[in-house]
Amino acid sequence: MIKDKLEKMLGFEVEPTENPEFGDYSANIALVRSKEEGKNPRELAEEIVKELRGKNNLKSIIEKIEVAGPGFINFWLKKDVLVDNLIQIRSEKEKYGRNESKKGKKVVVEYTDPNPFKEFHIGHLISNVTGEALTRLQEACGETAWRADYFGDVGTHVAKSIWGLQKKMKEDNLSLEELSKKELRERVNYMGQGYALGTKAYEEDETAKEEIGKLNTIIYMAAQKMWQKEGKEPQINYNPEGAITNSEVDSIYDLYVTGRSWSLEYFETIYKRLGTKFDGYYPESKVGEIGYKYVMDNLGKAFIKSEGAVIFEGEKFGLHTRVFINKHNLPTYEAKELGLAPTKYEDFKYDESIIVVGKEIREYFAVLVTALTQINPKLGEVTKPVFTGMVNLPEGKMSSRKGNVVTVTGIIDQLKDLAGAYVDKSDYSQGEKDVILEKVAVGALKYAFLKNHLGADFVFNMGESLSLEGNSGPYLQYTVARTNSVIAKVKSKSEKVKVVEKLSKEELAVLRALVKFPEVVQNAAKAYSPNLLCNYLYELSSKFNSFYNADKIIGSENEEFRLSLTSAVGQVLKNGLKMLGIETPERM
Repeated sequence: MIKDKLEKMLGFEVEPTENPEFGDYSANIALVRSKEEGKNPRELAEEIVKELRGKNNLKSIIEKIEVAGPGFINFWLKKDVLVDNLIQIRSEKEKYGRNESKKGKKVVVEYTDPNPFKEFHIGHLISNVTGEALTRLQEACGETAWRADYFGDVGTHVAKSIWGLQKKMKEDNLSLEELSKKELRERVNYMGQGYALGTKAYEEDETAKEEIGKLNTIIYMAAQKMWQKEGKEPQINYNPEGAITNSEVDSIYDLYVTGRSWSLEYFETIYKRLGTKFDGYYPESKVGEIGYKYVMDNLGKAFIKSEGAVIFEGEKFGLHTRVFINKHNLPTYEAKELGLAPTKYEDFKYDESIIVVGKEIREYFAVLVTALTQINPKLGEVTKPVFTGMVNLPEGKMSSRKGNVVTVTGIIDQLKDLAGAYVDKSDYSQGEKDVILEKVAVGALKYAFLKNHLGADFVFNMGESLSLEGNSGPYLQYTVARTNSVIAKVKSKSEKVKVVEKLSKEELAVLRALVKFPEVVQNAAKAYSPNLLCNYLYELSSKFNSFYNADKIIGSENEEFRLSLTSAVGQVLKNGLKMLGIETPERM
């Protein structure tokens, strides 16, 4: 990267400038040293610049150095360097922007984490979209990645769903066999209604709450029976007093196992649309037993008994106390997460574990990571939760428990309908039109999430996400399609870059933007911030479109160079969008 090369020559750090009027890179070294040396920062900056101008090796890449403001030092790259970078893009193609800063490292990224028996709604989507982008950014820096999906197939939410389903199926006089004959989407929606019904009863009816509480334990036992049939023997006795009979487990077993399989099948249809393919699947029913044993093995060390439960005293670490095994002898979310870490490590010996979760459980995760570090420092110290913000719609919040859920499938389909105007040309076949609309809809959705600062709450607006005039996925996709259209109009395509003496300000602006792509990728990966890449791609698109509108390309005196510039922009945009998990239609 140019930045690395420049810093090696200078002996100090530089940062890319936001305003091209202040050069390509800027350094605050004079401001830092002035405090140490007791000098005026502006005067010190002048001294440093005078020294730098005498370095011959620096002249090979720097055209101009100037002092600005209270003591900033600004650097302008030579035109030859910018053109050489253009040649590099044409040569490396889809590899341009990738680096090996994390080569040899292994990272597991856990994301999405849906709950069977509930709808996969837009609130889950932010974890999936963010996790996939973070994974691809780490891969772009040379890391080998393992995509992990952790899902809640046991717990109170499942008990509420099963309770609600039993009531609803009885009221509707519907058997499991009859429900099985319905379309997958209809079955999943029916389970979502069961969850809403069970949740309402749990909150309003004490008798129902007690029934759901007992059903919760029964479901844990049903899950054990399911795993036992696959050869995995139970590690925990969830029924030490024999209060639950085998017939009670059998009474919900088929509904639990079948509903669970429907949910997982449904999740896969969504993952396929989003372009996600997981390497490992981790159900709570399995890792919960491992976490339970992990806690009990460390009883008296990291955990203590309290009022019939097993807790971790977070106050000792400036945090808060949390229950890891409850008074009903069931592992909580905390214990399950604790069992998840070594389970993932057994499958994939990672150097880093990134977990994408909502910021509302930030404090919970602080306790979890601290507890993990106490009993397994090696894994605890490399576990990094990355927190996302909350997604709302203009009309307000969504709620699975109230049943007013906006599903991911529904959102994508609505976006496809709204995007129909983008492919209204008569020469598109219906098949091609559908493929383009799917890419535009998914791209609009993903980019609308990723362009926000990670951890910030935001409102998802469908109209804005599809706009071709603002910072949106379709705007970037359309710019790629525009570059493809220009290149397609030229019969003879040269891979060489013809250098021209005089460049317009729009051409220079594009060249200066292109050179920064590799360092943006590295920074976005290092900071776990896909929005940095989004910002860059939007700026590059804007600069290219300004060039496109200001300078004639085909038929101009500089046609060959401008075609090279156009091709390079299209390549970088495609590379960057792919790192975000967004596909680009060839034409729109």
